[in-house]
Amino acid sequence: MILVLYIIIFIYCLAIIALIYGFTKVNSFEYLGLEPKTKFSIIVPFRNEAENLPILLDSFSKLNYPNDLFEVILVDDDSEAVFSVQSKLVFSVQIIKNIRVSNSPKKDAISTAMQVVKTDWIITTDADCVVNENWLSALDNYIQLHDVLMIAGAVTYDCENSFLHHFQQLDLASLQGATIGSFGLRKGFICNGANFAYTKSFFMELNGFDGNDGIASGDDVFLLQKAIARFPEKVHYLKSGSNIVDTKPLDDWKSLFHQRVRWASKTGSYQSKFGIGLGLVVFGGNLSWVLGFGFWVLGLTPLLNIVLLFFLKFSVDFVLINKTNGFLKNKIHFFLTSSLLYPFFSVSVALYSLFGRYEWKGREF
Repeated sequence: MILVLYIIIFIYCLAIIALIYGFTKVNSFEYLGLEPKTKFSIIVPFRNEAENLPILLDSFSKLNYPNDLFEVILVDDDSEAVFSVQSKLVFSVQIIKNIRVSNSPKKDAISTAMQVVKTDWIITTDADCVVNENWLSALDNYIQLHDVLMIAGAVTYDCENSFLHHFQQLDLASLQGATIGSFGLRKGFICNGANFAYTKSFFMELNGFDGNDGIASGDDVFLLQKAIARFPEKVHYLKSGSNIVDTKPLDDWKSLFHQRVRWASKTGSYQSKFGIGLGLVVFGGNLSWVLGFGFWVLGLTPLLNIVLLFFLKFSVDFVLINKTNGFLKNKIHFFLTSSLLYPFFSVSVALYSLFGRYEWKGREF
C-alpha cells in the first residue's frame, strides 16, 4: 500500500512541477503610462457589507484613472439593512436591487447589473476588497496592447499576524499559483471573481451563466471555462503587480471551512477536463499524506516513509507558493505547520463537499 502512496505523490509532484513551469511562461506586465481609453463598469454584488463598502469605495476614489471613464454598480442582494453612499464621490455610483431568478445570488446580481451598465468592459470585485491605485490603468494598458475579451487577475489576503490568516494566505497563494500556471500551460480553468474582467458583448455571446445557474457559486470559474472552450485565444491572465486586489481573510475556522466547501462543491461540474484531472491529483496527493500518517500511527509503516512522502510534497509546494508569493509581494509564514495541517483540512473539505451543506452570507446551500 505504501508503494501506491509513493506513486500518487510522484504524480502529484509532476503536476505541481508542470504548474511551476507554466507560471514562468506567463509574462509579467506593468502599467506603462499609456493614455487611458477604456470605459469600465465595476460590478460589486453585496449582502450586509455596510462596514466594508465605504473602504472599497474609498479605494476607487484613489484610482489613477479618469473618473468619467468608469462607473460603479453596487448590487444589493437582500441586505438586512439599507446601505446608502454617504460621502460625495466624484465618480458615478448607483445601487440596485438584485433580481433573483436562480439558485446563485451572485450570478443573479451580475446578470441584474448587466441590464444597466453603460460600457462594454465589465469588472467584478467583492465588497470586502481594496484595489490598487493602478488597477484600472494596468487593465486599460493591457487591453490597448492585446486582442482580448476576458482577463483574469490576482487576489491576495491582507493578513494580520495570526496563524489562521497566514494559513488562508498560503492556501490562496497555492490557488493563485495553480491559476497562473494553468494559463501558462494554455489550460486555464480557474480564476477569482474578485478581480475578473470581460466585455459585455462577450458575456452575451457566451449566454452568460446559462448552464450552471443552478450551482450557488462559480460566477467566475464556469464563465471562464465556457469562454476558454470556445475562444481560448481571447482569454488572458494579467500577471501584474499593479492589478492585484486585496481582500479580507476570514476570522474563524468554521467560516473558512464553509467557504472552502463552497469553492470545492463546484469542481465536479467543471467543463475543463484539465481542471477536473488536476483537482483529483491534488486530492490524491493530500489524501496520500493523510493515509500515510495514519499508517504510521497504527504502526503499519516506518516513520522514514512518512518523512519522505512529506518531503516530496513539501518541496514542490514550497517552490510554487514561493514563486506566487514573490509575485504577490507576500512573505511566507507558518509554512511548515500549515503544510502538516493542510492535507487534513483539504481532504475534510473535499469529502464534506460531496454531501454536506454549507452556510454563505447567512444562507444555507
